Amino acid sequence: MAEPEGKTVRVMTWNIHGGVGADGVRDLSRVVALVRRHGPDIVALQEVDSRHAVPEAKPAFAFLAEELGRHIAAAKLITAADGDYGHAIFSRWPISRAVRHDITLAGREPRAVIESTIETPCGVLHVVAAHLGLSLQERGRQARVLSSLARSGPHRTVVLGDFNDWIWRGSVQRALAETLPARTHHKTFPARLPLLALDRIYWRPKDLMIRTWTDPGARLASDHLPIIGDAAL
Repeated sequence: MAEPEGKTVRVMTWNIHGGVGADGVRDLSRVVALVRRHGPDIVALQEVDSRHAVPEAKPAFAFLAEELGRHIAAAKLITAADGDYGHAIFSRWPISRAVRHDITLAGREPRAVIESTIETPCGVLHVVAAHLGLSLQERGRQARVLSSLARSGPHRTVVLGDFNDWIWRGSVQRALAETLPARTHHKTFPARLPLLALDRIYWRPKDLMIRTWTDPGARLASDHLPIIGDAAL
């Protein structure tokens, strides 16, 4: 990852769809190449998946940790004979605290929030990564957990991930609006012709993030586009 400039910290979130791109090929090297191109200091990746990979391939969590940053906080939500599935935070700097909060709703796919404290050279940054459920009731409950976690942490807080919240002013946006006054609005899904802003970065204080953007080139590596942002610490 590229070195940060001054007191700017670059964050990124991306649902990588297991590394399967528009061509149907599973290739995590394309994911790594795109992440490195943007040089984030902290990156949250969703749908990290080692299942169904070729036997000689290195497990996805281990491969991405080796390539993207030695500090990792992972939530492996499904463990099968052929590999693990979940999401993770990869950081250039030490993660002094990492807690996995189970937000699974009975009868639904396993879900968890990763809450972390990252010791950047510019001070502590509270980073919360999530991949929320598909049903409205599920997301409503999970969003309230996110709001509570955001309130409980340090003032400089970033909440990022795939929120699956495609309804204007949906449950996630309403739940986080007071605690986290600013968020991205980039459309990220489907990657070939983005119509929905499923992936977002929320933050406080309101002036924490200097700029945010996405990268259409990511459609070659996933069915989602990433969100990248520079935070002024």
